[in-house]
Amino acid sequence: MSFEKELYQQAVDLLQQLIQTPSFSKEEDQTATIIKSHLEQWGVTTSRYGNNIVARNKHFDSAKPTMLLNSHHDTVKPNSHYTLDPFTPIEKDGKLFGLGSNDAGGCLVSLIAAFKYFYDKEDLTYNIILAASAEEEISGYNGVESLIKDLPAIDFAIVGEPTGMQMAVAERGLMVLDCTSRGKAGHAARNEGENAIYKALKDIEWFQNYQFSKVSSLLGPNKMSVTVIETENKAHNVVPAICKYVVDVRVNELYTFEEVLAEIRQNVQSEVQPRSTRLRSTSISLDHPVVKAGLAMGKTYYGSPTTSDKALMPFPALKIGPGDSARSHTADEFIYLAEIEQGIKEYIELIRLTLNQ
Repeated sequence: MSFEKELYQQAVDLLQQLIQTPSFSKEEDQTATIIKSHLEQWGVTTSRYGNNIVARNKHFDSAKPTMLLNSHHDTVKPNSHYTLDPFTPIEKDGKLFGLGSNDAGGCLVSLIAAFKYFYDKEDLTYNIILAASAEEEISGYNGVESLIKDLPAIDFAIVGEPTGMQMAVAERGLMVLDCTSRGKAGHAARNEGENAIYKALKDIEWFQNYQFSKVSSLLGPNKMSVTVIETENKAHNVVPAICKYVVDVRVNELYTFEEVLAEIRQNVQSEVQPRSTRLRSTSISLDHPVVKAGLAMGKTYYGSPTTSDKALMPFPALKIGPGDSARSHTADEFIYLAEIEQGIKEYIELIRLTLNQ
């Protein structure tokens, strides 16, 4: 059996073990143990930070720049439409079914295989660090964000998410806004008070129609969606003094969250408070060595509408991996076995071309 074929078979075996082991966000302790054991059986020294597993290439040299290979091993909970057992890996018609197979198990085991390929090679121009991280699905604080502070300086990352092995060079940021419109309570029958709902409606109409001026060639315009609205009233005959609503804001790479917030606050009367500004929009230059390596392989690039751990990385990162984003979080999730095999080969080639620039 060739080395590459051995890597592929080990990757599939590992993915089957991961599928069999529930690993919902914040409950990834067992899959972390499986990944750690898998690497150590290969002779790789690992470190564990919570439910995050980290390994460095054998000849790590702190004088060299460092690339990070990262994907996650947590999953969402299976939805109610599954017809197969989500925790039983089933091979059928060239597919491997199971929860987390596509998002992002296939990416993770393919990156692990690529890491093993380069692990003991000498004279690499970059160090390589592997990080199998937790809590990606909930953008948790105990995932890659907490891990970064324990790592050496990272120059760039390859983030494994299902992209059909094409290059996601930009990613929308996500900012959730809690908005409050204030009026004055009164009796509905006597035309009293100042209706906070009516005041909110004017602002909601602005959120629906407003267009930010800078439109990204990769991600398009910023997008704002009002998704929740409520008052504190329980009685039908009281004019509400307070109306609260939630706005989901997807930000392209041309704006900072601070710029978007300032523009919103200039145009609405409601109080506007962001829940978090962690999941920022990101982009990596088309001139970056890893992107140039992908272009040399004939890969296309695009802007991704979804967020990932890339948003939490304070260094350039390319999102790329086997599988299809459209399959993520769907019932009877699967990945084609050929996608894993291709993913391993193309990750190795992408890293090789980057190292040789």
